[in-house]
Amino acid sequence: MEDPKATKQTTSSSQLNLPAWMTRPTVSLETRINRLINANHYTSPSRPIYSDRFIPSRSGSNFELFNLAPSPNKEGKEDGSGSYASLLRAALFGPDTPEKRDVAGFSPSRNIFRYKTETQRPVKSFSPFGSDESPGVSHSPVKTPRKVPRSPYKVLDAPALQDDFYLNLVDWSGQNVLAVGLGNCVYLWNACSSKVTKLCDLGVDDSVCSVGWALRGTHLAVGTSNGKVQIWDASRCKRIRTMEGHRLRVGALAWSSSVLSSGSRDKSILQRDIRASEDYASKLSGHKSEVCGLKWSYDNRELASGGNDNKLLVWNQHSTQPVLKYCEHTAAVKAIAWSPHLHGLLASGGGTADRCIRFWNTTTNTHLSCMDTGSQVCNLVWSKNVNELVSTHGYSQNQIIVWKYPSMSKLATLTGHTYRVLYLAVSPDGQTIVTGAGDETLRFWNVFPSPKSQNTESEIGASSFGRTTIR
Repeated sequence: MEDPKATKQTTSSSQLNLPAWMTRPTVSLETRINRLINANHYTSPSRPIYSDRFIPSRSGSNFELFNLAPSPNKEGKEDGSGSYASLLRAALFGPDTPEKRDVAGFSPSRNIFRYKTETQRPVKSFSPFGSDESPGVSHSPVKTPRKVPRSPYKVLDAPALQDDFYLNLVDWSGQNVLAVGLGNCVYLWNACSSKVTKLCDLGVDDSVCSVGWALRGTHLAVGTSNGKVQIWDASRCKRIRTMEGHRLRVGALAWSSSVLSSGSRDKSILQRDIRASEDYASKLSGHKSEVCGLKWSYDNRELASGGNDNKLLVWNQHSTQPVLKYCEHTAAVKAIAWSPHLHGLLASGGGTADRCIRFWNTTTNTHLSCMDTGSQVCNLVWSKNVNELVSTHGYSQNQIIVWKYPSMSKLATLTGHTYRVLYLAVSPDGQTIVTGAGDETLRFWNVFPSPKSQNTESEIGASSFGRTTIR
């Protein structure tokens, strides 16, 4: 007797008229149970096999397109995997990392960062990008910070060097001669021969308040406590002329070619042409207290002045009124320095109640930045060889700081003076600074590199060490 279900199934299949390859075969119940039990091992005969990854056959790859030579695998066949590994290793770890087989006695337990200095094949030839360097990898050596000696190479005794913030008693000439005002006398120290010469003696009724060398030649200006300015020919130790005009002491001097500017306790600035017979050509009025800082810009077009009224003023060649006024400082402004690297960049420093170095752009009349140094700022000077500057300080740390501009990171902090570092000058080659303080010493420091080499020691006094008395 026929099974009704089987008859029904046969009838349904025949009614659909399906082709033979689409007809589903009859599968017994036992066969289905075995398939469920062995599901992980069963492969359907009617479905193609797909993988979750595509692993290419390197034997069919054309490595000549990338200038990569296939390397033999373990079975002696070339598949290019070795070249790919070398390229990957060079990109990740640098060009000097050798392959495992290049390291003698290599074992996994040894330091993996030990390597030889050369590889058998230049890494640059592996780069498929056509550049000289592997992408994202820098092979340039790390530049170490320049070392600044922390001790002075020479110390000179300077008896009677006054401890007065408002005076400027030290200047270094282009002829390599240092001028120092001590009491009522001016002394010259020749940096080449270490010879000391007494230039002048003002007498018991007068004293030296400032000294300033002309930009060229051997002329030295001397400001006195009686309000006079004397011009001396240092090569002949002879006074050329005496110019009047100020009523009180002259504590600041600045040269611009043949024009000499003098700042006084009488609050005024006098512009003097030493070629003219008159004592001064014009008078600049703007400060409300003693003028203690004066600096001409490198192009001789602008004069910056600082005063005990906490003001920083900028003047041009023709006006008798300041063209720019800066009032941000909260103490006397003695420290002034123009950048030799960027036109219009001016630095200024404030006294004990201020302690800040501020930077200005006089071209756009903008305040650029401010740095609190923590101490009274007495002097500022830029290096002409690199974009750095030096500041000297008084209360309360009496330090000397070498700064990198514009980051204002400290390259060195120099100590040694026991009083305020009130005086500062730079050697003609721009490598050495001299500092003076109320401790009656002058100290010479090698702080800046030479224009050609940062490792060249200054020739000025570099071979002469020790302690010398200046008079």
